[in-house]
Amino acid sequence: MNKLAGIKLTEKNSQFFSYLYSIDNPDEINHILKEHRKKYKKANHHCYALLYNKDNTFKEMAKDDGEVGHPGRVLLTLLEKYNLNHHVLIVSRIFGGIKLGVGGVSRAFKESGELVLTQYQKTK
Repeated sequence: MNKLAGIKLTEKNSQFFSYLYSIDNPDEINHILKEHRKKYKKANHHCYALLYNKDNTFKEMAKDDGEVGHPGRVLLTLLEKYNLNHHVLIVSRIFGGIKLGVGGVSRAFKESGELVLTQYQKTK
């Protein structure tokens, strides 16, 4: 597992901490989730997408962690768009007291994911 990029986005007082990791094995998601839950204890949700297609092993996952708007699927779409195999895109959200609504949540997760992927592209 290798952390490639990370950003923080604030949307209506909610904080979104987004990270992109490269992984050698799909099971590494468990370690990544453990670290994010430890680092962002106040986060209400840790949504992620995993895309792994290497050595005849294919796995894709999208987890919403109880968040509305299917943010895991939104993040998976971003990994596919950027053609990032053997990667995890995770966003931890700390609720800021203002409800964003289903559409607002999806947009915020998408924007946060796009920002971290853009940052990664600049550093490649």
